[in-house]
Amino acid sequence: MNLVIQGHHVEVTPAMRDYVHGKLERIRRHFDHVIDADVVLAVEDKLRQRAEITLRVRGGSLHAESTDGDMYAAIDLLMDKLDRQVLRHKDRVKAHDRAPLKHQQIQSQQ
Repeated sequence: MNLVIQGHHVEVTPAMRDYVHGKLERIRRHFDHVIDADVVLAVEDKLRQRAEITLRVRGGSLHAESTDGDMYAAIDLLMDKLDRQVLRHKDRVKAHDRAPLKHQQIQSQQ
């Protein structure tokens, strides 16, 4: 997986980079077909820190963003949102793969 982390009006420190990378491991455990991830960490003003991610997976891309007063809290919220999206995407992919088999079984019973 290619990981690109950018900062807007904030310097991306090695600690932030490691934190994001560690949080993405949870996503990779749930879904291993991740092609690449683009993370943007931004400071909008002194009280609003924004984190957003675009995750390219086989079959499409997922996007999430969150805002909080603390950058690490914004990253946590972001990863929670992304985790729910990845699980939903994974269920959709599995349901799509199973659909033709059910259809064939119904036809064979008739």
